[in-house]
Amino acid sequence: MKQDIFQAIADPTRRAILTLVAIQALTPNAMAEKFDMTRQAVSKHIKVLQECDLIKPQHSGREIYYHFNAKRMQEFDNWLAQFRQNWETQFSQLDALLSTIKEQKK
Repeated sequence: MKQDIFQAIADPTRRAILTLVAIQALTPNAMAEKFDMTRQAVSKHIKVLQECDLIKPQHSGREIYYHFNAKRMQEFDNWLAQFRQNWETQFSQLDALLSTIKEQKK
């Protein structure tokens, strides 16, 4: 079952995992140590992130290292870009309005 990317990144632990693996590929055991949680708990988070294609496994001997999938995050960022321009325009308009009000009060 494919997970919703918004559900995946809504969880603060999963966002923290993404931040960690963006810096360096990690095993589930290494992740568990960083979060003071069991490997099983981390594995549940990994499963959700992997189902969204935000992280990818790479086998190295008996270990599995999880890597950040920058391409998938770029797709998400591209989707957000359409809204970002609208936000920036609205914030600029608000800033101009607040500046006008401030000048009128002088």
